[in-house]
Amino acid sequence: MDLWHSGWPEITERLKTFHPTDVLVTGFDIIFFWVARMIMMTMHFMKNEDGTPQVPFKTVYVTGLIRDEHGDKMSKSKGNVIDPLDMIDGIDLAPLLEKRTGNLMQPKLAKKIAKQTEKEFPEGISAHGTDALRFTLAAMATTGRDINWDMKRLEGYRNFCNKLWNAARYVLMNTENEDCGVNGEPVELSLADRWIVSALQQCEQDVTRHLDQYRFDLASHALYEFIWNEYCDWYLELSKPSLSDESGSAEAKRGTRRTLVRVLETVLRLAHPIMPFITEEIWQRIAPLADKTGDSIMLQPFPQVDASKHDAQAVEDIEWLKGVIVAVRNIRGEMNISPAKKIPVLLRGSSADGQRRMNENRQFLSSLAKLESLEWFEGDNAPMSTTQLVGDMEVLVPMAGLIDKDAELKRLDKELERLQKEIGRFEGKLSNEKFTAKAPAEVVAKEQEKLAEVRNNLSRLNQQRTDIEAM
Repeated sequence: MDLWHSGWPEITERLKTFHPTDVLVTGFDIIFFWVARMIMMTMHFMKNEDGTPQVPFKTVYVTGLIRDEHGDKMSKSKGNVIDPLDMIDGIDLAPLLEKRTGNLMQPKLAKKIAKQTEKEFPEGISAHGTDALRFTLAAMATTGRDINWDMKRLEGYRNFCNKLWNAARYVLMNTENEDCGVNGEPVELSLADRWIVSALQQCEQDVTRHLDQYRFDLASHALYEFIWNEYCDWYLELSKPSLSDESGSAEAKRGTRRTLVRVLETVLRLAHPIMPFITEEIWQRIAPLADKTGDSIMLQPFPQVDASKHDAQAVEDIEWLKGVIVAVRNIRGEMNISPAKKIPVLLRGSSADGQRRMNENRQFLSSLAKLESLEWFEGDNAPMSTTQLVGDMEVLVPMAGLIDKDAELKRLDKELERLQKEIGRFEGKLSNEKFTAKAPAEVVAKEQEKLAEVRNNLSRLNQQRTDIEAM
């Protein structure tokens, strides 16, 4: 008791040097045992200049517990603990077994734990790297909820790190020792350039908002979607026709190179808090090409949204372009047509925008969809073709020499069945008096338009099936 009381003066003096922080990160299991007591102690002993109690931290971020894949708490006695360093650097089976079965409080469990480990990790744990582990933890960090650890998620995010690395290699290969417009030279931006810059603004906005709300899982998802699906899968492919076009202008190629490096450099800064090592490594090579200087990416400002770079028209046009390319690829897959074989394509629709987009993006379509020819078709007497719909526009691939009649009939039957279900859903909704009475008139009208569009599509595909069956 004397020792307890004799320690109070020292504790009080140390508390006087304490400075409040903005955020405390903790687990829910010690909220009362530590967090509440820290708040009460600080407010009791520490006062502001006006005498009011001093609050030690403004925000408490409560994390979940990391459990094993079955939801059990990780415990050495259960042999289900995974050392983060082993996931980062990798470990062979023998030392992993030794680590899990050594110094057990219940040695009789060693055989069971060893058998379980051999089944789960027959070849040990492969190296995944620090950034993959950090990104996995962030992506799974739903506020306040426990995390059931999943090695497959870790493997997936290791692939994501590799995807970013390979994207950087492609960018460097096409921009190092090339004119990237760093000195303000005139540039001409393609549709793809304007689209990815606009999409980047949306990504910056989403990531910043999620970080401000401590939703690290949503921030990670926004980064993943932009880097993998938009930048790597689409923009890098769309950049190839521009860079390889011998008839293209110097300004257009310069614009694409500048966009490649500037978007990559920005997204590296955006991802740096979650993936510090790979972003630093790539940034050191990319920064000079993007006219950025500094010793480290961690000293650079965090990206800020530039609303003037939002381009709604470019986004709509690219979505149309992607829809056509995916439709042609789907037809190839369904008809077992080689991806390398060039095929003719016809587009048919009532929208003037469709014809404009086709003419403006002929180079992109021909290159990415591997087309022999691309024409706008008007009228009803189209050649026998397999069809995909992009909105209200038809993508037609003439079947002569390409089509398997039975397979196409089977595909059309499946699509007709889907459309019949859609019609049933819309008709059921519109025949519901509660919906039509309570919903705003514009909502009801929108549903009626959708029903009419689906019925029109059904009619066209029925005619298509009749034509094919008559071949």
